[in-house]
Amino acid sequence: MVVIGVDPHKSTHTATAVDPSTNIDLGSIRIEATLAEYRRLIAWARRWPQRQWAVENADGLGRHLARWLIARGETVLDVPTTATARVRELSRGGRRKNDRIDAAAAACVAALQGEGRLVVPDEHSDALRMLDERRNNLSASRTRTVNQLHALLRELLAGGAPTGLSANTAAAALRGLRAQTLSDRVRVGLCKDLIADVRRLDRQLATNQDDIDQLLVEHGTRLRTIDGIGPVLAARLIGRTGLATRFATAAAYATYNGTAPVEIASADRRIHRLSRYGDRQLNAALHTIAMVQVRMPGSAGRAYYDRKVAAGSSHRAAMRCLKRHLSNTIWRIMIADEAHRRRHPADCSSAA
Repeated sequence: MVVIGVDPHKSTHTATAVDPSTNIDLGSIRIEATLAEYRRLIAWARRWPQRQWAVENADGLGRHLARWLIARGETVLDVPTTATARVRELSRGGRRKNDRIDAAAAACVAALQGEGRLVVPDEHSDALRMLDERRNNLSASRTRTVNQLHALLRELLAGGAPTGLSANTAAAALRGLRAQTLSDRVRVGLCKDLIADVRRLDRQLATNQDDIDQLLVEHGTRLRTIDGIGPVLAARLIGRTGLATRFATAAAYATYNGTAPVEIASADRRIHRLSRYGDRQLNAALHTIAMVQVRMPGSAGRAYYDRKVAAGSSHRAAMRCLKRHLSNTIWRIMIADEAHRRRHPADCSSAA
């Protein structure tokens, strides 16, 4: 079995074939990041019938190539960049670095260190991630449009417009208005255009919500059994996480979403500070869930928070502990959901 390591970049990819038994470089190729060049890469790799691919950062710059290879029946492993850096550090030549060395390091990690993770595309998480991003963009556009509409109505109406502005309330406010000046007539025309934009965005948001609800039913997740997690947050958690099995432990997932504190050792003291790393959208989602649970007297999160405060923790420290506790709980539920889908694939197909 030959391992082909790939060092992906935005415009080019470098692949190096390595014999795992001898760690010998068998050859290398550099291609452009295009479909025609992908075919050239496959043709080059056919000289080794028994092969597997080790793509560095297969969920990042190597995502497109990894998915393309999987669609053609190839076995692809994801190798973290930190693992290839360790291989370069321990190899001859110290910290020498180029694309061919990085590709060979990825292959060595997959073959010898066992840190490569089998890449299995999760169509539902990818679809939910795209729908969540689309919803964020639509919500931002609606907020900006409503703010513009509110500013125009404030100049047209005595006393301004109501704060809870919608397309219907704005249209009702314009019905009894008679523009007397040229500038007011222009403002009224712009308001009508903005009202039409708000209605269009409302329809798109409703369609987006229906698509998210349908995908969550097909996915069969149990995340919505947790207090504070609705369809939007469930879609964000699944979409931003992907397959939970790519995180070996709950601590690894907490590091990924930024809820694991950073330990600092100074002399004889060990202190922890808030982590500013990790996926900030996942971190914000966990913060929202924690805030909702703290405001619910009968929730498990509120009971956990009260225990921490009773033990002497401050409000902020108790909230950080609750977010880490929620991260662990969500990771375990996602792992259980994936195991259930593997054991009972018919359940997901019947839901679809």
